[in-house]
Amino acid sequence: MTSTTTTNTKPDGKINVLLADDQKMIRQGFGYVISLQSDMELVGEAADGHEAVTLALKLRPDIILMDIQMPGMTGIEAAQTIMRELPQVKIVILTTFNDSDYIYQVIRSGAVGYLLKDADVEDMLEAVRSAYRGEAVYRTDLAADALSRAVASGCIIPEAETKPLLEPLTEREQEILQEMAYGLRNDRIAQKLVITEGTVKSHVHRILQKFGCEDRTQVVVTALRHGMVK
Repeated sequence: MTSTTTTNTKPDGKINVLLADDQKMIRQGFGYVISLQSDMELVGEAADGHEAVTLALKLRPDIILMDIQMPGMTGIEAAQTIMRELPQVKIVILTTFNDSDYIYQVIRSGAVGYLLKDADVEDMLEAVRSAYRGEAVYRTDLAADALSRAVASGCIIPEAETKPLLEPLTEREQEILQEMAYGLRNDRIAQKLVITEGTVKSHVHRILQKFGCEDRTQVVVTALRHGMVK
């Protein structure tokens, strides 16, 4: 299979994106949309996992949008290989499979996101920008189950150098964050910590604010990746 690379000659500040998918039409479609963005630069295209690894090591992109099912080497295998060599690269998996087993494997690989291909174009673009900012991007209803499994299995997720917090967590917020990582909902957390559900909701809201995240799944993934929960 062939690959395409381009030289980033645009001004600094662009988000350099590498696109890896074995379907040419997908690469062309996503690539065209990315090329229209004033804050992004498509620096390369790969048609399989091996090419994705080769181009990642050569181009050192900021973001890699990676399909799961590719010939020779899957997107998850490629992500694991890339993360060992380039832990600073942010990988977002793009797939048609809304499957908790895949999501679990993606979390273990070190990728920061999981996005379904039938998502809106704006969702894909926002996923790129969110990942670039260091946020977790798991836009699927099965993510919570996969996160619980990841915590229960004690899977090791690369720890970043800095904590992703706008403000430090209080002791109670840290307790609630840990219970969120175990997959407990607000009513169960309230029962376990012997506090009201309303109090839990208030703490969860503050935790979301301090992480700068939109939902609890993003918070838990981010906390996992930064070694803030066990």
